[in-house]
Amino acid sequence: MRLVGPSGEQVGIVPLAKALELAQEYDLDLVEVAANARPPVCKLMDYGKFKYESAMKAREARKNQAHTVIKEMKLRPKIDPHDYDTKKGHVVRFLKQGDKVKITIMFRGREQSRPELGYRLLQRLAEDVQDLGFVESNPKQDGRNMIMVLGPHKKKTEAMAEARQAQEARKASAKANPGRSQNPADAEAPAEEPAEA
Repeated sequence: MRLVGPSGEQVGIVPLAKALELAQEYDLDLVEVAANARPPVCKLMDYGKFKYESAMKAREARKNQAHTVIKEMKLRPKIDPHDYDTKKGHVVRFLKQGDKVKITIMFRGREQSRPELGYRLLQRLAEDVQDLGFVESNPKQDGRNMIMVLGPHKKKTEAMAEARQAQEARKASAKANPGRSQNPADAEAPAEEPAEA
């Protein structure tokens, strides 16, 4: 087998008995790190420490892994302009967070005979958020509903990293200026003068 020493140096190709003898001499474990190699590669190391470090790497990889989430937003064809703006704000927030958004237009009664209203509304929403997301699946009728899926331009991991950086920047500025208000509107408000009696 090819043996690697405790600090990563190449010992060379040695028989199993010699490798076990070296492991006892260094008071370390003999761990096979590449079984498919010819000859197999083994390393002298503390196996408990190796298991701990590999578990920590796996945990870190899971922490950075992003789960794809599909958020859903439901609208009606005759939605009020203010309600539309509110729902659009939610869609913008979801796309900024790197989530996909499923937009559902719900038709009731005679609205079902006017699917073009829902189609126009979905097209309008897609145009309003085109800088943050793209139409992943075009609008299609599904019974009483019309469905469209928007996908974010940014991956979830990128959005998470940006959010983390912004949070760290806010913490750093709060530490640098502990006496100042975090709300810029508070800083601009003039101080009230006491009323004279």
